Amino acid sequence: MTLTASPAYAWPDLAPIPERGLSARVAERLFRSAIARRQVTVRLHHPDGTVEDLGRGGPAIVVHRPAELFARIGRDKLIGFGEAYLTGAWAEDGIPGDGVLGDFLTVLAADMAQLVPRGLQRLRSVVSPRLPRSHRGTRENTRANVAHHYDLSNDLFTAFLDPTLSYSSALFADLGTAATEDLGTAQHRKIDRLLDRAGVGPGSRLLEIGTGWGELAIRAAARGASVRSITLSVEQQALARERIADAGHTDRVRVDLCDYRALLDEPPGGYDAVVSVEMIEAVGQDFWATYFETLDHVLAPGGKVALQAITMPHDRMLATRSTHTFITKYIFPGGALPSIRAIDQVTREHTALRIVDDLALGRHYAQTLQRWDRAFLDSRQQVAELGFDATFRRMWHFYLEYCRAGFAADYIDVHQLLLARPEDER
Repeated sequence: MTLTASPAYAWPDLAPIPERGLSARVAERLFRSAIARRQVTVRLHHPDGTVEDLGRGGPAIVVHRPAELFARIGRDKLIGFGEAYLTGAWAEDGIPGDGVLGDFLTVLAADMAQLVPRGLQRLRSVVSPRLPRSHRGTRENTRANVAHHYDLSNDLFTAFLDPTLSYSSALFADLGTAATEDLGTAQHRKIDRLLDRAGVGPGSRLLEIGTGWGELAIRAAARGASVRSITLSVEQQALARERIADAGHTDRVRVDLCDYRALLDEPPGGYDAVVSVEMIEAVGQDFWATYFETLDHVLAPGGKVALQAITMPHDRMLATRSTHTFITKYIFPGGALPSIRAIDQVTREHTALRIVDDLALGRHYAQTLQRWDRAFLDSRQQVAELGFDATFRRMWHFYLEYCRAGFAADYIDVHQLLLARPEDER
């Protein structure tokens, strides 16, 4: 594929530094208290030239402009913490790509529920930013939410993904050698396990919800399956069709620009298997029931659904479900992570589907993200030539390491789930 320059991405448009007021002073006190109890180092560079170290030692960050950091946290909480990284108010103490940023964030993520005193956590609904209504996963909003991320530039994703263009967790043969295993091989292992669990083989009618850039559809077609894949990303559809044609499978694979809800208007039971990889995260909690009702509707008797889903613990899901975060603001508008308990409840209440197999692979995702981050940083010049400015590049690096920390700390997880109708198993 030939890389082509894109329009300049002077993004994100960061808010000005807030005035230092009461909220900044409160943020500083909470920040100092949280860091003092943890195995990290925060090096504060004060305007008078003095340097102050906080923490108990461990992965280190340097705060170049403490007043800005605390003012942004005071106004925008964790979003402000991330924005202060984008402006350069703080940075990892080392070279980006050496893992320090993710390691620092991992320590915090491992104790996320206790970073703020319990008494103040009751005020979350009052002080935390709320998810904008424009992010809700309605038909009107979802296309824009998807385009915000996936239609940035196919060339951007090509710059840091492996040749399979798989943008989801790999499944490594051994976590001990994940840093050196061929990433494409690990991605194919992930795809093949999903297809195996769903029973995809010669003659199978497979529906894929969320095309990505077509690798799973290509892999399924090579098994002799007939594949329909749906997406809301114009950019992904175009490149997926190109890759499918190059692989010689246009006779077996169809890629449609289609909202999953439109499938409810089609005759039921049209597919022997449904596979959806890390797409439920874009659905939104208000629409989980509709999503699973759609899966149940399209699945033929005896069929199976294989999902790969990023999840979080149920209590944390309940506590944060309405919160606007750095990820929902800058990376995935409208994103919402379910818990396994929530998926089980929704499927029991709204469908005949039940979870019959579950494999957790969160640590595999931590390794995958670290591989992506290093590849992204190695391609920084190429990314710059595509028109993505320095702020965007800092944002993307922060996003990848922020997510890695969540998986490494077990604050979030990813599961391969198999769903089937119990009556079909009799």
